[in-house]
Amino acid sequence: MKSHSSGRNSRRSRGGSRYRGERRSGGPRPTAKTPAGKTFWQRIAAFFSNGKTASKPVASSRNGSHQVRPSRKPEAVEVTTPRLYVGNLSFDATESDLFELFNGVGQVQNAEVVSYKHNQRSKGFAFVQMLTVDEAKRAVKELHDKEFLGRKLVVSGAKSNDHSPSRD
Repeated sequence: MKSHSSGRNSRRSRGGSRYRGERRSGGPRPTAKTPAGKTFWQRIAAFFSNGKTASKPVASSRNGSHQVRPSRKPEAVEVTTPRLYVGNLSFDATESDLFELFNGVGQVQNAEVVSYKHNQRSKGFAFVQMLTVDEAKRAVKELHDKEFLGRKLVVSGAKSNDHSPSRD
């Protein structure tokens, strides 16, 4: 049987020279230098982002090094209802802690810390229902950026869920 090769050495690439370092022009082949200190995945990301690396540092990586993630500015929501969003909450904060904190500003109807279902650990935010809209506005004025259990609170109006379909 005949081979499908054209008689050339099949190990050589098309148009390439038989010596590795030479090009057709006779000069050495340019080598791509990889930036020192970058991981394989960082080089892949840099390749797909046209050489620009991601500006957002990762909170932690597999090798155990921890970098501080820049804080993201929360979306300012106008207070139109007595329901408030409380963000950047300490994971140790309880509903009774929030109830006491917000009771110093006005009457609290309900305080609910949002937590994961599987381990009951706090997600770091909560919702507080005040009695009136005026009290909610006063609570935002007094408690936004206030330090509570070692963290500065983010207090704003809660987004309404009127646009989402109700579940029956």
